[in-house]
Amino acid sequence: MRHTPRYLMTDVDEVKRLIRHNPWATFVSPASTGLVASHYPALLEEGEEGIVIASHFGRPDEQLHELGAHEILVIIQGPHDYVSPSLYEPGDLVPTWNHLTAHLYGIPEVLGEEENYAMLSRLTDHFEAHRPEGRSLSEDEAGTRRAAKGTVGLRMRVTRFDARAKLSQNKSPEVRETIARRFDETNALLAEEMRRLGG
Repeated sequence: MRHTPRYLMTDVDEVKRLIRHNPWATFVSPASTGLVASHYPALLEEGEEGIVIASHFGRPDEQLHELGAHEILVIIQGPHDYVSPSLYEPGDLVPTWNHLTAHLYGIPEVLGEEENYAMLSRLTDHFEAHRPEGRSLSEDEAGTRRAAKGTVGLRMRVTRFDARAKLSQNKSPEVRETIARRFDETNALLAEEMRRLGG
């Protein structure tokens, strides 16, 4: 990502927050056959020092990625949107894109069968928790254990990250608020992040 100091997000807690609120991730590996990308949920391992994520790959993606053999890149994309220059002061004509993005790097640890099932259970419980009729893998452990054999779990301790919160910080407070008000109507999560982080 472009290195613009005012947009850098260096606070580990802010990156953790971004992962928590945007768990759909892109996994990119420099495999021996070339670059490979897949998309899976990434669950933040709470209580860990630093950033640790857990996920799973459907077979045979773990082989295509050569999972565990090298460093991979995990991309977390938060709310984002086009910013029209019609929201700027007269004469300021360059459009842009506001976004929150984190690139996470590390070598994933491939989980054993029991750890994988425990991680899949946590992942399911996490996403089912807020649903009125939430389900659990434990409702049919034998069946869900069979299904889990088609997946490979991973845990990755992030060894470095590169994150940006580009939220019109280069504009005056009045223009930032004009942009946020527009996003209140079309992209409320981005408007919220602009007000929270964009000062």
